[in-house]
Amino acid sequence: MDLLHQLGDLFLAAVPTAILVFLFYFFLRWSFFGPLLKVLAERQARIEGSRKEAESLAAAAQEKQRAYREALRKARAEVFAEQESARRLVLEERGQLIRQARSRAGEEVQAAKARLASEIEAARKTLESSGQQLAEEVARAILEPAGGAR
Repeated sequence: MDLLHQLGDLFLAAVPTAILVFLFYFFLRWSFFGPLLKVLAERQARIEGSRKEAESLAAAAQEKQRAYREALRKARAEVFAEQESARRLVLEERGQLIRQARSRAGEEVQAAKARLASEIEAARKTLESSGQQLAEEVARAILEPAGGAR
């Protein structure tokens, strides 16, 4: 029984300490943990807000990058189209120059052919007249001695 009496005394002596511990817990909760939890909640809210802002900024940056790439692609397409147009123009000009050169060469060939034909015709006429004269001279040479020997 003495043990039970000692436990009862110990319990009675521990009750004020337990009450003080509970009062100290409530005081610390009110004066220390409450503001600390409030600061931590604010911090968490700010972190979440910053994260959302960072995500929106990253999305905006990606959109700007996509728009930049699209503009760059369009600019490249325009440059390629301009280069293709310039290339076609140069090819057309070169083709026209080639056609003109061929035409001039054809005209020169025709003129040369006409000149040659006229020269050939003149040479033929000259040969015909000289051939006629030679034939007459040969005939005379053959016929004169025969005619002079009689």
